[in-house]
Amino acid sequence: MQNIRNIAVLAHVDAGKTTITENLLYLGGATRKMGSVDTGSAITDSLQIEKERGISVRSACTSFMWKDTQINLIDTPGHVDFSAEVERVLRVLDAAILVVSAVEGVQAHTHTLYEALCERKIPVLIFINKIDRSGADVLQVIQDLQKELKAPGFALQTCSKEASNEAAILNLWLDEINELGEELKELSLETLANTDEEVLERYLDGETLENNYCISKAQNLCKQSLINPILLGVAKNGSGMAELLDAIVTYFPNASAESEDEPSALVFKIEHDKTLGRLAHIRMFGGSLKNRDSIKNLIADRDEKVAQIRKIYTNKQVDIGSLQAGDIGLISGMPEIQVGDILGSKTGIPENTALQIPLLTVGVKSKSEADYAKLAEALQELSSEDPLLQFEWFKDDREMNLHIMGTIQMEILEMLLRSRFGIEVSFDEPKVVYKETPAKETEGYIRYTMPKPCWAVLRFKIEPGERGSGVIYESKIGVNDVLQKYQNEVKRTIPKALEQGIQGWGITDIKITLIEGEDHEMHSRPGDFMIATPMGLMKGLDEAGTNLLEPVLNFRISAPEEFLGKIAGDLNQMRAVFANPSFDNGKFHLEGQVPAATSMDFNIRLSSLTGGKGKVKFGFSGYQDCPEGEGRSREFKGVNPLDQSQWILHARGAFKTNEWRL
Repeated sequence: MQNIRNIAVLAHVDAGKTTITENLLYLGGATRKMGSVDTGSAITDSLQIEKERGISVRSACTSFMWKDTQINLIDTPGHVDFSAEVERVLRVLDAAILVVSAVEGVQAHTHTLYEALCERKIPVLIFINKIDRSGADVLQVIQDLQKELKAPGFALQTCSKEASNEAAILNLWLDEINELGEELKELSLETLANTDEEVLERYLDGETLENNYCISKAQNLCKQSLINPILLGVAKNGSGMAELLDAIVTYFPNASAESEDEPSALVFKIEHDKTLGRLAHIRMFGGSLKNRDSIKNLIADRDEKVAQIRKIYTNKQVDIGSLQAGDIGLISGMPEIQVGDILGSKTGIPENTALQIPLLTVGVKSKSEADYAKLAEALQELSSEDPLLQFEWFKDDREMNLHIMGTIQMEILEMLLRSRFGIEVSFDEPKVVYKETPAKETEGYIRYTMPKPCWAVLRFKIEPGERGSGVIYESKIGVNDVLQKYQNEVKRTIPKALEQGIQGWGITDIKITLIEGEDHEMHSRPGDFMIATPMGLMKGLDEAGTNLLEPVLNFRISAPEEFLGKIAGDLNQMRAVFANPSFDNGKFHLEGQVPAATSMDFNIRLSSLTGGKGKVKFGFSGYQDCPEGEGRSREFKGVNPLDQSQWILHARGAFKTNEWRL
């Protein structure tokens, strides 16, 4: 197998990752002229919105060669609202470059990204950018990386005249180094000693550790995701870029894959081409694929046919005919393929874990009534590209909803719908996504035997579940009571039946047990149990009642000590719960939990209050009981299974409506 590096450039917004990507493409010969974010000419910012706003909103993959190594490079969005794009990319990486500004240092989203990379044991190289800017402090940034991220940093470079236009980079292990270099070298040796026993023994014995020995150790430890090499540079003028490319080749592992295995591929991105239709970006974890091959889609449980396999060089797609283990490419010919689909075997494909989940729902309307159907089609297409949008179309109410991460995403969606689909839209005010859980133990009984032909009798035991348990279902009846194929239909229907509860929100933290049932040899069919299950569950929930659950966030705040009183007062008003603060170097650090509903604009308020000196990191904690009077119910959309006569007519297709038709 050829040398391949599947890598991504990740960063908090505005750290300079897209500029770095443009440099790497230019040096690798993928482009004749380096693109610019400021002028809207960046290769990886191909969407019109990205050119206009100067930010990345979609991941972009391109390939080039550097020193006999093929580099598949993915540029990712930096804004937290587009975490879903980053989340999907993480599943296909072998290594990552984490970009940090030499001025702003470790920021809120830097924490999230680094923790996600460590959780997946992805080797990470840290690039400290903008060392020429006023206020740049390389040593402080590296110390913050060690303190705040617990990052085992190993500096490869030092610099002179930082924070000025004359800033220059020196090789820490080759050049004659300055005072900063001596400090960085000592920190790096400590990292090696703390990570490798052999180095520790020699270090404690006072031996002189040769530079080549240290570098060799660092290369092996980085490939094992045990240390983080640190490089410096100024991306806007290309400083440090060639050294970064060399480090990608020498410090990152070759793509992990087995060419002799059966084909195994993951779809991590969907695009739409006017000629070829839906294009799927895939990573091959094993085996190979060729044009016109047939392969099993494990998630959709169907066979797919590969029409054409392409690869992106710069912004051009080239038909390459086949794709080998470890490589990344594009396939066409699969009109229903979705993000997250697995083709062939699951072997080698990592599980998905969420960076963030959408905690807001927003209604979207076309400004022109003539665009109503066109908007629905566009939102379905966008939802196929980003499943976390969770597009909901309530046709009876002529209502369309999306789940979003934040208001920036909403602005981008508005621009995207206008530029790509020619639709002018307006959004409602975003609302927090609540959930429901049963208030007490109950039973839900349904006897669906009329109007014939039908027969499905079910009794469910419904119990509140522990927080975070989700939906737990089991059957305690035998196949003599209800045939297995009918029980399978009950199990398959339950997730859909719980999408809306008594107060209009999805049901979670619930245990459902099928304790009684009956089918009929002549009159029963699978669809009867699909119709009966929502009626039985909603009947039980209606009798027991439900309690609202609200999303709660973990937070960590760092700010100058003089602002502690005002910030603590704000947090108390937000119903936050927090521990005693810790203090160091004139700053306080505060950790706790706060409802999402009360903290949506807190980062803006914190920045305003502290003059930009305060930082807050949020992370989803889970759903917790919502205090009386704090939550918000909403109307049930579509036909409610509690209205059994209407529900049966609707589910049987007697009149045109929303969903659930057999």
